[in-house]
Amino acid sequence: MNAPLHIHASCAARGAQGVMLVGPSGSGKSDLLLRLIDAGYALVADDQVCLHAGWASPPPALAGLLEVRGIGIIRMAWQQRVRVVALARLVAPPDYAPRLPPAPEPDALTGVPAFRLDPARPSAVARVGLILDCVAGRSQLLDERQM
Repeated sequence: MNAPLHIHASCAARGAQGVMLVGPSGSGKSDLLLRLIDAGYALVADDQVCLHAGWASPPPALAGLLEVRGIGIIRMAWQQRVRVVALARLVAPPDYAPRLPPAPEPDALTGVPAFRLDPARPSAVARVGLILDCVAGRSQLLDERQM
């Protein structure tokens, strides 16, 4: 059996769907996670994610903790684990995705679709929701040939 991987990331759940937020320190993972929680998502893990067989969970020492820059570390309700269905690579201009990027490639580590996302955009939370809707088949992500 494979050992869990410990990844520098954050994770939120919308029902049974998990999205991992990946980026370097200071890229906005915790801030976007806070906005997702405010929009009704569940906290799974902040700053460190244990990934095992496609399931994300927090390391025991960090379970239920969220770092809110400028305020401190907050203890709150959290979800024990969630199946990761998408990964958001947090990027900022000028590295932001082109207007019509190619179809998302599977992430090498998780195998789930990886999307590029600017966490500072006001629409970042809505974009995460659209990503999850596309992965679940509730919306359809078109490529240039389908337009």
